[in-house]
Amino acid sequence: MNMEYDSSGLTGLDRFTRANLINSLSGYKPVSLIATCDSRGNTNLAIFSNIVHLGADPALVGFINRPREAAPHTLANIEATGLYTINHIHGDLVQQAHQTSAKYPEGVSEFEACGFTPEYTTGVSVPYVRESRVRYRLRLVEVIPILHNNTFLVIGTIEHLEFPAAIVDADGFLHLDQAGSQVSLGIDGYAAVGPVSRFPYARP
Repeated sequence: MNMEYDSSGLTGLDRFTRANLINSLSGYKPVSLIATCDSRGNTNLAIFSNIVHLGADPALVGFINRPREAAPHTLANIEATGLYTINHIHGDLVQQAHQTSAKYPEGVSEFEACGFTPEYTTGVSVPYVRESRVRYRLRLVEVIPILHNNTFLVIGTIEHLEFPAAIVDADGFLHLDQAGSQVSLGIDGYAAVGPVSRFPYARP
């Protein structure tokens, strides 16, 4: 027996049930910590599960930021400095990473509150997460408002990236399962990734 909902049925669900259902529907997603700092150097760390590859030449990555009133710090910091880092979450970091979704007041750094260590590259103001094995730094390219729900598509270009040498093939393919990178399902579910099949370039 299947369950079915139309748009009015979805609207009739309580907000948490609806959020869990719709967030799960799109399937497993990459999940990472986005690190930023404000113009005074105060750090912020937040978990995001809507990060998407936008192109390889130039190397562009996007993510969706919630409405400003719901999640103001990450976007404001990126707009202030133009820089941010994306840091993969590994199995032993999941609980700490999930805790960064709590609404800490301005002036409280999730690095300290959730037990992560900021790691700086010489001459760069925004930190990496030291505990992350796969991570990259981006420079802001564009913020596109999504008017229908007051969210924002934030687009950045990759300036620097690092990962264990042992997880990359000669053709650049990354075996993220070997790094222990996690994925997310819904609002609060997490899973490990396993080995994947690879196929030749598809041609007619």
